[in-house]
Amino acid sequence: MIKSIKAKTFLLVSFILLAIVFYNYFTLQRYMNSILTDDPRNNGVKVWVHYKWFINPTQLKYDLRDISGENSSLDVNRVMLQFAEKVKDKKFSKVYLAFKGSDKFYLEGNYFQNIGKEYEFQNPIYTLRTMPENIYLLNGDHAYGSWSGGWLGVMNKQLEDLNAFSKDWYLDDIVKESK
Repeated sequence: MIKSIKAKTFLLVSFILLAIVFYNYFTLQRYMNSILTDDPRNNGVKVWVHYKWFINPTQLKYDLRDISGENSSLDVNRVMLQFAEKVKDKKFSKVYLAFKGSDKFYLEGNYFQNIGKEYEFQNPIYTLRTMPENIYLLNGDHAYGSWSGGWLGVMNKQLEDLNAFSKDWYLDDIVKESK
């Protein structure tokens, strides 16, 4: 009798876990897989996407797992913009940006949805240079500044922030791992 209850419990828990994995795959990861395979520029970038804690559909975890030595930070950002475009009809309150499982930053869900909707027509240079001012630390503070003044000075500071964002998100960790 006890063995029967344990077996049924094990089967139920296994079924629930399998259902969660399939739900995350079919609603998110399959889109990422197609982005990574359909655009040859994305070869070498590995990303897992799933709902936060796999069960919270109001929050997305965008987990950069690896990039090859052939990829640039622009490749990583392009993949994220392409994914935002694929899921532009989904609403999230937050999109967590992680590297190898560790959350580093987040974007407001409305901003992420907006860059997805604008992907088709917006100048990607504009999107990328204004992205850092929309990035938050996990405690809710802005990670980077918002700049004003002459367009050349503003653009220069925005691009510096974009480079700092790449370093803070994953490049520093990659360098540490290679030592």
